[in-house]
This record gives sequence, structure tokens and C-alpha cells, in this order.
Amino acid sequence: MLEIFSYALSYQQLALLFLCAFFIGMAKTGVHGVVMFSVPIMAIIFGGKASSGLVLPMLIMADVFAVFYYHRHANWGFLIKLFPSAAIGVLIATVIGNNINDEMFKQIMAVVIILSLAIMIWLETGNKQKIPDYLWFAILMGTLGGITTMIGNLAGSVMALYLLSMRLPKNEFIGTAAWFFLSINLFKVPFHIWSWETISLDSFYLNLLSLPFIAVGAYLGVQIVKRISDKSYRWLILTMTAVAAIFMMI
Repeated sequence: MLEIFSYALSYQQLALLFLCAFFIGMAKTGVHGVVMFSVPIMAIIFGGKASSGLVLPMLIMADVFAVFYYHRHANWGFLIKLFPSAAIGVLIATVIGNNINDEMFKQIMAVVIILSLAIMIWLETGNKQKIPDYLWFAILMGTLGGITTMIGNLAGSVMALYLLSMRLPKNEFIGTAAWFFLSINLFKVPFHIWSWETISLDSFYLNLLSLPFIAVGAYLGVQIVKRISDKSYRWLILTMTAVAAIFMMI
């Protein structure tokens, strides 16, 4: 066992932590869905609620890389619609976070994501037009995104499905998602520190150890996105989201 600040970790656990950091970096710069594999791994190592606070600064670090590279491509029209309801979702999740069953929540979310994926695949294969850009749809997805990002950092698939349904090109998709998650993740920090008490100096020091692996993952994500077409990218996101949703149910 290694004594790292206040954590006692085996070499295997430390390797898994760095692997999760790599996945987080890669996901934030375009390969969405792989970050979902980090959620159960981190929960096994550190516990469900504690892991959500430990992962949050890692997500913010990766968000900074994504915003730095894709900031010019953000669609602020969608962001303005999403932010208010997402903030409300975070507040709702903060209140119920101490009383919710993590496993039941993950299973419900997996079912919701799989059903949404079925709709998205139907739209894709049928060459349908985008879902009408109704305000109620943005409010619903923003609220759901806020709740799921606070409880378990599971909003990636929700936002992926919303932005894909709006038929955004790959760079605009990534830029819009990057700004959304950087903003909402920063908004979550005070609740994790003072309400849930899941972020501490020791957990932040552990985050800093993971930074090089986040950077490598972010670089690789950019390189992967550069080499695939918009259509192939859409199917990559759909596939990775489906695999991650199934993984959540195991």
C-alpha cells in the first residue's frame, strides 16, 4: 500500500486512478462516453459519494483543456437555454444526494439513456431532421443534466444526446459541451466542499498528481477527433454512450 496524503492506495488502485484521469481528458476533448467508465471504477476505489467529489476537480482540469482548444466553436444560443435549468438541477441533487440509492439511480439513468439512444439512432438511420428546438426540451435536458452531473458526474450522456439531437457539427458539439461543463462543474464546487464535504486539500493534491494523465488523454482526444468525419463522429458518440450506459447497469 502507498500512503498518499490521507489516502492508502495499492499500486493497482493508483494505476486505475491514473487510467480514469486519462479517460476523463480524452472524453472532454471529443471522445465522449469513455468518461462513463471512470464513474464505477472511482466509486469502487473511493466510495460512491466521495468519488464524485474527487473526480470533480479532474473534470474541471480536463474542461479547461477542452475550452482552450474548442472555445471558438461554442454555440451560446444553446448554452443560454441550458444554464438556468442545469443550475436548478444541481440544487435539487444537492438536497436529495444524501438520501438517494446510488445503484438505483445509475440503473434508472442507464434505462433513460438507452431509450434516448434508441430515438437518436432512429433519427440517424432514418435521416430525420433535428428535434424541434423547443424551450421545454432544453429546460428538461438542462435540469436532468444538472441532477445527473451532481449525483455521480453522469451528465455526459444526457448532454451528448441533447446536442446530437440539435445536429451540431463535431467541433461545435465539443465546444458547446466544453463551456457547459466547465461552467456547471465550477458551480458545483462550493456544494461539494461545504454541503457534501467531498472535496478537501488532500483530495485536491491527489487530483494534481493525475493532471499529466488528463493532459495526455486530452491531447489524444483532439487527435482522434481531427481524423474522423462528422458522420463518423456522431456514430462514435452514440456507440460510446451506449456501451457506457450498459456498463452502468452491470
